[in-house]
Amino acid sequence: MSPLPRGSMENSSMKETSISLRPIICYRPINPSDLERLEQIHRDIFPVRYESEFFQSVVSGCDIVSWAAVDRSRPDGHCDELIGFVTAKIMLARESEIADLIRYDSTKGEETLVYILTLGVVETYRNLGIASSLIKEVIKYASGIPTCRGAYLHVIAHNNPAIRLYKRMSFRCVQRLHGFYLINGQHFDAYLFVYFINGALTPCSPLEVVMVAVNYMRRGIKSVASKLTTKNNEERGLKWIKCKDTRCLLPTQTNKRNLSSDRSSDRSCV
Repeated sequence: MSPLPRGSMENSSMKETSISLRPIICYRPINPSDLERLEQIHRDIFPVRYESEFFQSVVSGCDIVSWAAVDRSRPDGHCDELIGFVTAKIMLARESEIADLIRYDSTKGEETLVYILTLGVVETYRNLGIASSLIKEVIKYASGIPTCRGAYLHVIAHNNPAIRLYKRMSFRCVQRLHGFYLINGQHFDAYLFVYFINGALTPCSPLEVVMVAVNYMRRGIKSVASKLTTKNNEERGLKWIKCKDTRCLLPTQTNKRNLSSDRSSDRSCV
């Protein structure tokens, strides 16, 4: 679910015409005239089938916000045709999976999050920075909401291009969810990525401390102990753990999402 976030899929059967050497990429909201094209791209690049209600909600702007990428340099009436998109929805922070990671500010009222649902770019337009630009649109939108504390998403564990993209964009990988997806009868793990905004994350959250500690232990207890200079420091070795992002992922049990090829109740990109 970018470029593959859960969303920029690697394998697409779509046949696009060659693009200009200097494509003019513009971004706009998705509108009702995009319905057929939006459905086509989802069919071609996602391993699951989305319900018609989802697409209707996207094009009507009902509970879902969206951005479309188009190439104004395309000829023959295709200059306003979707070549990429991102969809998202606003939800209450207290009802989300990351509620325990949010530093709440009671003065701001009921706090919210933006959940990125799907993100995709057609094959011939990948590696042009379009997915990054679409994500930036979401972050800009979320940052403009005073009650919003961040944007988050799930990505299937083997989607390495998406994972690299999110890390480059300063999303934090906070959990590994075992068996999160069920696609065609097979379970797949997922990673949970979060981009905190408006001071949502404490300077050094308990989760980050644990994640860094696990990372140190995996490198070898002996290696860490050898760097300690006194017995007292050895007993308090984690004193030197700094509050910083880490690549360490903690396995966490969660409700599994059933994403069969015939029906998907979860509208996140994979």
